[in-house]
Amino acid sequence: MPDLFGWEFASDPYPAYHRLREHAPVYRTTLPSGVEAWLVTRYADARQALADPRLSKNPLRHRGHAHGKGKVGIPGERSAGLMTHLLNIDPPDHTRLRRLVSKAFTPRRVAAFAPRVQQLTDRLIDGFAGRGEADLIHEFAFPLPIYAICDMLGVPPEDQDDFRDWAGMMIRHDLPDGRRTPRGGVARAVKRMRTYLAELIHRKRETLGGDGEADDLISGLIRASDHGEHLTENEAAAMAFILLFAGFETTVNLIGNGTYALLRHPEQRARFQRAAEAGDQPLLAGAVEELLRYDGPVEIATWRFATEPVTLGGQWIAEGDPVLVVLAAADRDPARFDRPDVLDLTRRDNQHLGYGHGIHYCLGAPLARLEAQTALVTLLRRLPDLRLAVDPDDLRWRGGLIMRGLRTLPVEFTAEPPAAAG
Repeated sequence: MPDLFGWEFASDPYPAYHRLREHAPVYRTTLPSGVEAWLVTRYADARQALADPRLSKNPLRHRGHAHGKGKVGIPGERSAGLMTHLLNIDPPDHTRLRRLVSKAFTPRRVAAFAPRVQQLTDRLIDGFAGRGEADLIHEFAFPLPIYAICDMLGVPPEDQDDFRDWAGMMIRHDLPDGRRTPRGGVARAVKRMRTYLAELIHRKRETLGGDGEADDLISGLIRASDHGEHLTENEAAAMAFILLFAGFETTVNLIGNGTYALLRHPEQRARFQRAAEAGDQPLLAGAVEELLRYDGPVEIATWRFATEPVTLGGQWIAEGDPVLVVLAAADRDPARFDRPDVLDLTRRDNQHLGYGHGIHYCLGAPLARLEAQTALVTLLRRLPDLRLAVDPDDLRWRGGLIMRGLRTLPVEFTAEPPAAAG
């Protein structure tokens, strides 16, 4: 079996996933944390597992109780009282909480947010367009979704830079001087964010005077709680937390991975730029779907635990065993996709699993798609000769179990003149 989870694997996991799909499509392995889990790599099995009610999202279903030791889930979420969010619960609680927040991500609400996403995108590009060089992760892909989700949640502008710092610590984001966030910093950042969210919820509850006032998501959660929806303060804080956490890192990686894929495939990049110039919305939307399939932001879906013995892909899985659905492997399955290792922005039949499937399908997917399309279109329109500033072999990927993304993405381009950048 292939060597999993080393640096070489992080740089390009797809050959290893190909071998697993061929020889051990449901494979039991020991993760770097020491937890044993099943990896599901074929598309049909993955789709089945994502929608199987026998696979619980509740970490307490794990017979080894690894969550209490920080080995599954988000470090620090238990001690910070942030367990009751959508990634950790099952129906009926999941159904109730998802209904409350789904109103923020309707097509109408997301479309209304488009001008703000464009404004943020232009402002960030303004910050480096006159230099002729940039790190697109630190200066663009990372801050854009942070500020966007903060706006949706209702975090005041003067507090959003603090959120940016905490978010960077939570994903052990590289600092500008090249240092790494200490491992213990993840849990500390989670606790700081929990403290802040509790205070923010308290302040908003005191100032809410009626249904017609604040339209942000946290205010909506408070109103729902006050109107008898049985939403506790812990649930409100946990929901705000996971929407921030899940709502930015996926988009960071979608923009970063997507930009990198386009730069590595000149013909597809040229096709994308022509579509952007022509306003070909169907092709642009399809391009984002293909970038999600080809090298998506979520490599492995979040944890699931068997609530009873389950047979999956011919393998018997015991009650309490963790199951990890490898979205990156499923979305390159030749049994489902024609020429799966080829980036084709015109791909038609593209029912990828990049944002999951079933009742846990990513709630914020419409916002992430809007941000990614706006970011890529604007970036390549304003900086049409954008190019990598380093050899691709010199790029490093963040090691991790769930997400897949670049640490940095150094680029060069013809600098905008001062008037254009202003």
